[in-house]
Amino acid sequence: MVVGVSYDEAATPPGMRLYAVGDIHGRHDLLAAMHARIMEEILHDRPADWRVVYLGDYVDRGANSRGVIEYLAGQRERDPRVIALVGNHDLGFLDFLSNPDPYGLFACNGGFETALSYNVEIDLTSRERMMPGHAALVQAVPQRHKAFLATLPYSVSFGDFFFCHAGIRPGVALDAQAADDLVWIRREFHRFEGLHPKLIVHGHTPVGAPELLENRINLDTGAWHSGRLSAIRMEGREKRLIEVAC
Repeated sequence: MVVGVSYDEAATPPGMRLYAVGDIHGRHDLLAAMHARIMEEILHDRPADWRVVYLGDYVDRGANSRGVIEYLAGQRERDPRVIALVGNHDLGFLDFLSNPDPYGLFACNGGFETALSYNVEIDLTSRERMMPGHAALVQAVPQRHKAFLATLPYSVSFGDFFFCHAGIRPGVALDAQAADDLVWIRREFHRFEGLHPKLIVHGHTPVGAPELLENRINLDTGAWHSGRLSAIRMEGREKRLIEVAC
């Protein structure tokens, strides 16, 4: 007998509405539009309880990573029902600040744009040329931003839904998942066709449109270059996609 939860069966806790939002990557404009739309729905409908879960990767590639972090930190401070999970790029940014590497994730995958959002230009062509810019960036990033990134959880679960940035390792209990898998896994997770203990809601791997599969939902629609940020609303067993675009 297969034990697991399918897309159609997955339900929120009674009286709770859930939202999940895909990878943002520096697109403060899309983030602000999406959050405003979600909050407008919540204020209009007044569900008994709610959560908004952001699935990680707030920095790199897009033009305003600083604005994204500031916005999400502020929203989380105002209401703990706004939840931000950590993505591999967020960890890469923190790692670069403490351990600069011209060949690491941050330097090779959009970190230049992140630094520019803090008004710092870094020459990433060599470690020697990189160091002055790194020192300037360490000074430019507010302690509040560093603390925000350092305290982001790897996962959260409500009802029949399990939220994380990248996915899970099939066959491993949800409460025993490795941190690296939660922010990095792809192939083993994507290829698995069986049901998981809960429906997995994730981002990390860009797709042309949200993937609504029997065992998982992928909301990463490459906002930084596509101009489309995707989310899903879940209430009871009802599920509805939301998109903002520029």
